[in-house]
Amino acid sequence: MAEKTPLYEEHVALEGRIVDFAGYLLPVQYPTGVIREHMAVREKAGLFDVSHMGEVTFKGPDALDNLNRIFTNDYTNLKNGRVRYGVMCYEDGGCVDDLIVYRRGEEDFFVVVNAANRHKDVAWIREHLQGDVVFEDVSDQYAQLALQGPLSGDILSSYTELPQKYYSFIDTEICGKPVILSQTGYTGSYGFEIYCRPEDAVFLWRTILQDERVIPCGLGARDTLRLEAGMPLYGHEMDATISPLEAGLDFGVKLNKEFIGREGILNRTNRHRIGIQITGRGIAREHCDVYIGDEKIGHVTSGTHCPYLKGAYAMALTDKAYEVGTKVLVDVRGRKIEGVVAELPFYKK
Repeated sequence: MAEKTPLYEEHVALEGRIVDFAGYLLPVQYPTGVIREHMAVREKAGLFDVSHMGEVTFKGPDALDNLNRIFTNDYTNLKNGRVRYGVMCYEDGGCVDDLIVYRRGEEDFFVVVNAANRHKDVAWIREHLQGDVVFEDVSDQYAQLALQGPLSGDILSSYTELPQKYYSFIDTEICGKPVILSQTGYTGSYGFEIYCRPEDAVFLWRTILQDERVIPCGLGARDTLRLEAGMPLYGHEMDATISPLEAGLDFGVKLNKEFIGREGILNRTNRHRIGIQITGRGIAREHCDVYIGDEKIGHVTSGTHCPYLKGAYAMALTDKAYEVGTKVLVDVRGRKIEGVVAELPFYKK
């Protein structure tokens, strides 16, 4: 049976259309609709419930060594109060999950993982721990809100100080409620993520929504926003059969160090994630085949209409890199529609 986040009753009261996502009952949209919610995040501010995400901690003298061995990125020079992306791989180079690491102290790391992968991730990490480290799944100790959009800083600054750099965080309070506040997000817009105690989630949700510049947003807008911003999603642009380099996540992979999956990544076929702007009539969806002429070159991993850009866009996994401007065809239910290889991300703030 699907679980409920601490904000479930709030979503119902706001007439959110509830769906089962990653084992949680969450709103896919509110009566405002996906397009208005999407545009709110691009132009003003939108508030998301992301309490389904998983959180784990690494603490102790060997915490850093474990992160550097289990994850693809290098966290050696990550400063306290900063955040860094990474991927966890199987030995053959396929992705277990992608994640972000918060450094709270010299031997204290807070790691956020995808909701659908939480239990798999925890089991994988436990199996590969070494040395003097205390690892804990603390997911049930946190709820998470994401306030995203160009006005999000103005809105939050009336309640608390703000982390001033992208991918940084502070421990602070909002109206007396302790939170971890990070300048991070999954929308491509300026914004913040708020980690709080589950019992404080409703109060913080209602407090932020008192500002008329904010509207609640659901999973539908979260997906169109992340695709517009060219952000990969586990199960689409990456999975156990796709390496982080094939997914275009080179910035989160440091091959000058040893980590689980390094050799597997280097030995994999060199596929590429590309962006496609649809120029014909139609919308490319996941699993649609991509062609140049009569030659199949790959398949779509995610595709939709992007409200801010006012057009249809897609990401695809192809047999090699193709130059921006290359004309392609996407097979949508037997009808090939025209497109062109486009630079990622499609949207830049």
